[in-house]
Amino acid sequence: MGAVMKSILSAATAVAVGLLGVQAAAAADLPVKAYKAPAVAAFDPWDIAFGAGVMNDYVFRGITQSNHKPSVTAYFEPRYNVTKDLQLYVGSSFESISFPNRGAAEVDIYGGIRPTFGALALDFGVWGYLYPGGTCTGNGMVGDFGGAGSCGFDNQIVLVNGNYMKKDVSFYEVYGKANYTFNDTFAMGGNVFYTPSFLNSGAEGTYASVTAKVTAPSTFLPNGIGSYISGEFGRQWLGTSDAFYGNIDYKDYNTWNVGIGFTYKVFTLDLRYSDTNLGKGDCNAFTSDFTASQTGFVTPINGSGIGSKWCGATFIAKLSADLTLVNNIK
Repeated sequence: MGAVMKSILSAATAVAVGLLGVQAAAAADLPVKAYKAPAVAAFDPWDIAFGAGVMNDYVFRGITQSNHKPSVTAYFEPRYNVTKDLQLYVGSSFESISFPNRGAAEVDIYGGIRPTFGALALDFGVWGYLYPGGTCTGNGMVGDFGGAGSCGFDNQIVLVNGNYMKKDVSFYEVYGKANYTFNDTFAMGGNVFYTPSFLNSGAEGTYASVTAKVTAPSTFLPNGIGSYISGEFGRQWLGTSDAFYGNIDYKDYNTWNVGIGFTYKVFTLDLRYSDTNLGKGDCNAFTSDFTASQTGFVTPINGSGIGSKWCGATFIAKLSADLTLVNNIK
């Protein structure tokens, strides 16, 4: 009996081993299942921002660029998102102006990089300000190369008030910006711009400012209308001009603005008050205002005594539309 049982167990063991071998061989013949990563939303790195606007006055750092008259603007900005926290961009914008040299428009070409670290958004780049179509606005002394404001043998415009401006006032700035969003309601920022020759005057220029914005809750106004209050305080430092402008040391000045805005879908209506502490005499020396006519504003850099209103308090109303290809078109 013992011998019979041993024979049965031996046979059963052989069968089991054989079956395991078959299963192992069958498993080895099956294809290996590849690891399947969790689904990730599609990421389109390319985007384009563009928009246009109309305003009753084009004011740049507290000084009108349109002689306190209406101005139109438009921009086009292709963007490439390297990651969700790093963006490269280039762009161009256009603004209508009214300069003493009768420049056709302001055409801006710019580009930079925007890294983001959580609530902190940074922006670094170069901005070129081009003013094509200008004519030298001189002092009337054709061929006099020795005096300030002389256009030499170039065609020129002669202003009744004696102010003058170069034919080409194009220049560029390098800049850095930072903005920190504390919550859905409040954000603050800072900006610094530098140029070796502001408005091609030969004078260095550095502009620094702080900004703040309070955005109202979405339930504050009905029908999807948003609103905000924002403001900026800045200081413009200026150096000494070249010989064309008489080697004068331009006056540094402060500028500020505060306003309220309303948004609806892609549209924004911004209502703003802007001002500077630049007096009418020093303003005239800096801007070469072709409308300046008041007298009695003699300063160390404004011997003519003509005063300009281009740097004073003004109200700005701007209606604009801003879109992006990804969010508004696709």
